[in-house]
Amino acid sequence: MLEDVYAACRDDLSGTPADYIPELAAVAPDAFGLCLATADGLVYRVGDTETGFTIQSISKPFTYALALADRGVDGVAAHIDVEPSGEPFNEISLEPQTQRPSNPMINSGAITAASLVSGRDAADKFERVRRCYSRFAGRELRMNEAVYESEARTGYRNRAIGYMLRSVNVIDDDPDDAVDRYFRQCSIETTCADLAVMAATLADNGVNPTTRERALSTSLTERVLSVMTTCGMYNAAGDWVTTVGLPAKSGVGGGIIAVLPGQLGISVYSPRLDAQGNSVRGVAACRELSRRLELHFCHVTRSARTAIRADYTVAQLPSRLRRSPEDAAVLSAHGERARIYELHGDLLFAGAERTVRAIEGRAGELEALVIDLRRVGEVSAVARGMLDTLQADLVAAGCRVALVDPDARLGHEVSSLDPRDPRGRVFIDRDTATEWCEDIVLEKHRPPGVQAAHSMGLDEHPMLAGLVAADRARLTPDFVLRTLARGEVIAEHGDPRSGLYLILDGRVRVTFPGTDGRVHRLVTLTAGMSFGEIPMLIGEPVVNAVVAETQVRVAVLVPAVFDALTDAHPKLKLALLQRLAAGAYAQMEATVRTISANAGNY
Repeated sequence: MLEDVYAACRDDLSGTPADYIPELAAVAPDAFGLCLATADGLVYRVGDTETGFTIQSISKPFTYALALADRGVDGVAAHIDVEPSGEPFNEISLEPQTQRPSNPMINSGAITAASLVSGRDAADKFERVRRCYSRFAGRELRMNEAVYESEARTGYRNRAIGYMLRSVNVIDDDPDDAVDRYFRQCSIETTCADLAVMAATLADNGVNPTTRERALSTSLTERVLSVMTTCGMYNAAGDWVTTVGLPAKSGVGGGIIAVLPGQLGISVYSPRLDAQGNSVRGVAACRELSRRLELHFCHVTRSARTAIRADYTVAQLPSRLRRSPEDAAVLSAHGERARIYELHGDLLFAGAERTVRAIEGRAGELEALVIDLRRVGEVSAVARGMLDTLQADLVAAGCRVALVDPDARLGHEVSSLDPRDPRGRVFIDRDTATEWCEDIVLEKHRPPGVQAAHSMGLDEHPMLAGLVAADRARLTPDFVLRTLARGEVIAEHGDPRSGLYLILDGRVRVTFPGTDGRVHRLVTLTAGMSFGEIPMLIGEPVVNAVVAETQVRVAVLVPAVFDALTDAHPKLKLALLQRLAAGAYAQMEATVRTISANAGNY
């Protein structure tokens, strides 16, 4: 996207570099760099992003920040106001009523801010300015001597502003010292990439996202960003706020920074300036990025936060389908190759970018992936496009992708069964999607000769196969074979016990009603498993409803026959009870383990 914006703005050669400072007029006029840095420290870049240039007026918010840290809000406010001036940045004027500069983003306010920096002497004060900028950039920045000397030789207007400020006691000390420090701070050399990190530091409440060093307190960061919003683009501030909608600062060196609090920083370098002294291509690029990425701060209706609520593998959080011991072993060994990502909140650009980056970081490891959008509110157009592209890329790389998106947040209203279709499968609940992931892993990694749950005869069922041959021969005729249609209710909550059911083919779902008004799956049982043991053992009514998930073939030992074994065949009854107790315990343990693993996720 940065490349598209770069290409869209590259051919605009209107405007000219600043020429009132000789060294600035000597730069390559058509250099162009564009960066976007996230609040967690990743810098996207295109073009001339490592070309050095002087920071110029982009220095103003950072020196203002240092003055605020040194003197406090009230101490600085006694010397500098925070109102838009509506005048050119180098106007020789003060507010008529207060005799203060209108704001710290124009030259009179910036020179005043430079005078408020604390230090032992002039050299120490400038060194504190340089170190401040370096903390924001995450590396040591240096002054460009040639540009400084050029500014110092030609800076008569700024000297006039300095003497005016001293004449009304806005500056308390030698005005030449303050003006010289201002020339030096404007001559610090940066790159477009440096400015992106400096902007991202402001976005991250004053903490540098690459070094994690705090450059400014949260409260002072808010004040700096507020003044940048209203005053950072001089007499073009109103147009900027309405069309771009980001706190920003420009410099006559050709740079612009823009900040979306909590999310990202943008920087542009292009020396050709417009009539207001702002980079022509810089303004155009920021406007286009804001439009495409929906960055306007008035659009952000909720606090920006990481969109990923949780992520885990199917080995860590299995589905509620009871697997055979053989399949469970395969999933334990290879389940990390299928992962579920739960998203939440409003999914705007920054959240989508972090989500895509997190998933891409594991893409090479995965064979199946689920993105759960049930807790997502608004999904911006750019976020939807990014996730669609991510799905297509993953499918092309051989990873199957599914969504849990019952409200079609991404616009995928049809679930595709084609594994090559980037739209993927769409499920209404995460448990079913997890089961789908498990099936993909099992299909790829189940050892030769090991089969999935299959149809079996009654004497093959583990409940009977574990008995001695004589007991098995005696008990088998007492079971009644039944075939149940898909969706047929086998037992309702509160029903009396109806028998011990051995599943020979198909799947049975045990359910419970949720507080959300929906019926949820407690567990799905397959061939070789059983249900009805607990009511048969304790003689109590059925607790959970049981439904045929597919066509099912079962063998049923009815209560009357089960009870009669006590007198007719007590040893056989004891052996059967031991098998039932062992099976019920194993089934309960597996169910509790799954529910415990899912605690807080359902």
